[in-house]
Amino acid sequence: MITAAQLRAARALLGIDQRALAALCGLSVPTIQRMEASEVMIRGNVDSLVKLMTALEHAGIELIAPGAASLSGGRGVRLRGETVTPWVHRRREDMDLPSGRWRA
Repeated sequence: MITAAQLRAARALLGIDQRALAALCGLSVPTIQRMEASEVMIRGNVDSLVKLMTALEHAGIELIAPGAASLSGGRGVRLRGETVTPWVHRRREDMDLPSGRWRA
């Protein structure tokens, strides 16, 4: 499971805003806002959570669960090596955000 803090940190690592994350996941901006405003664990339906987790994984985000290998312990996020997909490095102006598709 992912916490609201992990979601905000993951988005920061990717350098994208809520709108770009929503387009990437195929979710609405208000859904992303609700998820990030959750107390601790993210609230949402299973389908939305799966879409979010899949999109973050494809972007190269690795969630660190409590008790997992981490230098300082606790939950967190990190980028996996060079596996980050090319869309992460595109400029926001090059994105077609309403449809969630990327311009060539």
